[in-house]
Amino acid sequence: MGIRMALGAHGANILWLVLAQSLWLTGAGLFIGLAGSLLLTRWLSTLLFDLKATDPLTYVFVALFLAAVAQIASFLPAWRATRIDPVTALRQE
Repeated sequence: MGIRMALGAHGANILWLVLAQSLWLTGAGLFIGLAGSLLLTRWLSTLLFDLKATDPLTYVFVALFLAAVAQIASFLPAWRATRIDPVTALRQE
């Protein structure tokens, strides 16, 4: 990031870079979690009352909630990365 900033990248570009990487990892985690939960539906159905183990509305809300939490959690480090002096970042690398 220090090299990108030293070459003239704007803070918005750095912010987008970090948030896009976070979104990619969040999507991969949600996909793996969804696949795992669908594989475990028989076991999950014994723990749920008045709800099907494959309720699509629940899956959508949980996925959206987790994606929102992940993006909020990654915003602060991304914002800090835009405030770093490029010379200081290059010296530490």
